[in-house]
Amino acid sequence: MATATPPSASAGATPLNPAPGQPEKTVYTILAAISFSHMLNDMIQSLLPAIYPILKTNFHLDFAKIGLITLTTQLTASLLQPLIGLYTDRKPKPFSLPFGMGFTLVGLALLSMASNYAFILIAAGLIGMGSAVFHPESSRVARMASGGQHGLAQSVFQVGGNFGSSLGPLLAAFVVLPRGQHSIIWFTSAALLAIILLSNVGFWYKSRGYTARAKKALTHPDLSPRRVAISIAVLIALMFSKFFYLSSLSSYYTFFLISKFHVSVENAEIHLFIFLGAVAAGTIAGGPIGDRLGRKYVIWCSILGVLPFTLALPYASLLWTGILSVIIGLILASAFSAIVVYAQELVPGRVGAISGLFFGLAFGLGGIGAAALGKLADHSGIYFVYQLCSFLPAIGLLTGLLPNIDRRKRA
Repeated sequence: MATATPPSASAGATPLNPAPGQPEKTVYTILAAISFSHMLNDMIQSLLPAIYPILKTNFHLDFAKIGLITLTTQLTASLLQPLIGLYTDRKPKPFSLPFGMGFTLVGLALLSMASNYAFILIAAGLIGMGSAVFHPESSRVARMASGGQHGLAQSVFQVGGNFGSSLGPLLAAFVVLPRGQHSIIWFTSAALLAIILLSNVGFWYKSRGYTARAKKALTHPDLSPRRVAISIAVLIALMFSKFFYLSSLSSYYTFFLISKFHVSVENAEIHLFIFLGAVAAGTIAGGPIGDRLGRKYVIWCSILGVLPFTLALPYASLLWTGILSVIIGLILASAFSAIVVYAQELVPGRVGAISGLFFGLAFGLGGIGAAALGKLADHSGIYFVYQLCSFLPAIGLLTGLLPNIDRRKRA
């Protein structure tokens, strides 16, 4: 894999201390390394929901218990990520990335050998801890290597994760489902490869005094603390809309397809792979467009623009369900990079804390959504869940309350 040795390749491309006034260049090799590592991390994570049909059968689980597995993974990550990001803002830890991936490796191994529901929850918690360490620091590395193209860097970083998430169901369909739960142990090799890559990134991170320069490079927009707080609250509401809806698809899309259209598990997994692939493809567009046209514009179009398609999805045929899921994935995916960079610009000098907060919210809201929607599915049926969730993108109207910080920066 060409990205296996990117840090050493970048050493000659970017000087350790650029001359005063000389803009730093985008270090694409580091972006490629961190994006590829993100792909491996999220591929491992997505294996867990992808094997829910196996776990449901083997351990006789209802939808509420399946939702609790997702809640354990994502709530663990959501609680720890802001704290880790805040700590590393003050005391950067370049080698925390491979250390965190070690938790993921152990959790993955335990999941392959779990013999009861309690061990599944422990494995889910360890995988969540690995993500809690990975996301704030890797987002910081992406910003450090951006050369000022912050939206582009976040999109490149995010597309790796989204592509990895799309691989999980496909690998589950063709590797885990035919061979059983124990075959999950094969994927520990992916975690080991990520540890090697992230160790190299850690050496690059340590050798360059980027942290102080990155803080100085941020310019605080001319906004009152109250306006900043309101803007952060609006962004959190938009995150709720996005990730509750995504949770309905990532956790229960296979069950929806099986229940409504009576497709096989393998066929449902392939549909989920196609949807998550569309999410990966859509992610890359949001950052560069936000750099050029403004992040608020991207947030408007991404959250509110997907509403007509989500409203139509519960009533569509199998063919149109697949088509609409692709459209929804492409549009909705562009929001997250724009939201993260927008929030980083609202709160200067706190890249780790803001990244940890919003990645943590992504995990926490997704986990709460999975648990709540699973309980609702048990009570009212999976079809009702999709009818209800179809209205969530209407929360995108709150985007009108966000200040136009892109105009302020240009002014």
